[in-house]
Amino acid sequence: MQTELTQSGPLLDSTGRLAQVGWARQPWLDCNLEAARFYAIRPLQRFRIKRWDYYAVFTPRRFYSATIADLGYAGNLFAYTLDFETGDLHEEGLVIPLGKGIQLPRNSTEGDSHFEDARARLTFRLLPSERHLSVSWPDFHDGRGLELEIRLACPPEFESMTIVIPIGKRRFYYNRKINCLPASGTARYGDLTETLDPRTSLGSLDWGRGVWEYRSYWNWASASGFLPDGRTVGLNLGRGFGDLSAATENALILDNRIHKLDQVNFDYVSGDYMKPWHFTDNQGRLDLVFTPFKDRTAITNLGVIYSEVHQMFGRYSGQAVADDGQVIRIRDLIGFAEEHHARW
Repeated sequence: MQTELTQSGPLLDSTGRLAQVGWARQPWLDCNLEAARFYAIRPLQRFRIKRWDYYAVFTPRRFYSATIADLGYAGNLFAYTLDFETGDLHEEGLVIPLGKGIQLPRNSTEGDSHFEDARARLTFRLLPSERHLSVSWPDFHDGRGLELEIRLACPPEFESMTIVIPIGKRRFYYNRKINCLPASGTARYGDLTETLDPRTSLGSLDWGRGVWEYRSYWNWASASGFLPDGRTVGLNLGRGFGDLSAATENALILDNRIHKLDQVNFDYVSGDYMKPWHFTDNQGRLDLVFTPFKDRTAITNLGVIYSEVHQMFGRYSGQAVADDGQVIRIRDLIGFAEEHHARW
C-alpha cells in the first residue's frame, strides 16, 4: 500500500525520527533538520546533511539546468546545457569548502536560494505563483558565458510528487519534485539567445533534503512535455535510495495533477547505458521504452568522497494509464534517466 500524507506537521519528532512516512501531492511537512539525531556528537551532523535545489528546463531546441547544493562538508554549484539536435553538451561546476556563502531555504514553499562569488551568480527566487531562475556565469565554456533569466509558472494548485522515507533507523529523505512548469524568459549561451514560450517550454524542480548512508545508489527518470492535444504530461520515476515500502516517487503528471504509480521496474543494462531502457510497473499501468541519444557522465573523485552519475537524455514512447483509467499515449517525449553511485 502507498501511504498518502494529507496532514501538516514537523518532518522530525523530538527524538529525531520521521513523524510521518509516505507520499503527498503537496509538501505538508516543515523541514526541521535541526531536530535530527543521528550522531552522538551533534555538531558533526551538519557534515552529513544534504540539501539541494536542482532546476531543469526543456525548450524545443535545448536543455538547461542549474543547481545549488550544500553537501555538508562542501557546496556544489553546477550548470549545464545540451543541444538536442547536435548533442553538444557543456557543464561547469564549483566546489565551495564547507558550503560557505550558500543560501538554501528551510522549505520548498518559502525563501530564496542563492550563491555568488567572482566566478558565478545563481539565484532561485520564490514568488507567489512562480519561480524565478537567474544564472550569470561569464566564464562558462571558455568565456562563451551562460545567462538565464527564466520564469517558471507555479501556482499553488499545481500538484507535486513529494515523498518522505526512512533510510535505515535514523536517516531519511524528504524530496519534492515539480514537473511541467510553463517557462518564459530568456536563455543566452554564447552567441545563441532563446526566448522561451510557455506553450513550448517547460521546467521542473528537484528539491531534496536529508541524510543518506555513506554509500548510496539510485535511479531517477524524469520528463516534462506536451501531448498532441496541448495538455502537459510529465514523468517522475525513481528507486534505490531508501525504504520505499510505504511510498515511492513514481507518478504520471497530467495537466499538473499527480496520478500515482506503485512500484516501477527499471530494465536497462548498467554499463551500456545507450541501449534502450524499459519501464513497467506492477499494476499494468506503465509501459514505456526510453531510447537514449546522449550520455552525460559526471564524475567527482575526492578520495573518500566519490560520485558518478550517468544521466541519459533520450525519448520516451509507449503508454501510461491515468487514475481514471484514461490511456495516455506517449510518443517521442524528451526526458532523461540516470544511474547514480555515491560515497558521500
